[in-house]
Amino acid sequence: MIDSMKDAIRILLLGPPGSGKGTQAAMLSEKFGIPHISAGDLLREEVAKKSATGRNVEAMMNAGKLIPSEIVTEMVRQRLSKNDCSRGFILDGFPRNTEQREMLGVKFDVAVSLELEDTLAIARLSGRRQCLDCGKIYSGDAAECECGGKLYQRKDDKPAAMRERLKIFHRDTRPLIDFYRKEGTLKTVDASKGVDIVFAAICRSIQ
Repeated sequence: MIDSMKDAIRILLLGPPGSGKGTQAAMLSEKFGIPHISAGDLLREEVAKKSATGRNVEAMMNAGKLIPSEIVTEMVRQRLSKNDCSRGFILDGFPRNTEQREMLGVKFDVAVSLELEDTLAIARLSGRRQCLDCGKIYSGDAAECECGGKLYQRKDDKPAAMRERLKIFHRDTRPLIDFYRKEGTLKTVDASKGVDIVFAAICRSIQ
């Protein structure tokens, strides 16, 4: 199905913080030539631009809180209306709950749930650093990005904020995962494995 790309395909990646949604979505985007759209990235772009929307959501993001559905849904809708989405797209972590799914109104061809235990999610993100300039994410002791930019730890990756983000995930997103399971579009992948192993499993699940 997806190898030939004769038809548009709409993919949703779901999973807790730290499950690798962004990394896997970027790899899928490169492999299949369809855009990777992250609601979090769209919001962070607004924060970086210091727009009115960006100023409004920055404090909530830093505390690990979810942004009001109306704001995020409108941003995602605008992005999906661009021409490069006509052959399909990969949505990374949005919609996060039933309300957002209904507001967005997109029928996904496949939803992939990246499963990861909470303890591993916290351990992964506690060691994660992001480049101030290009946004690339690193794990480990790296002090500088390959582009020369400085690395920092996002406030919402710190353990206290992570625990709050995980509570929200289990409360709001688990029911959404159950919805796609009942619908018959859900595929489940073990996200505790290495990046390449997880990627191969996702590719098998959507073909």
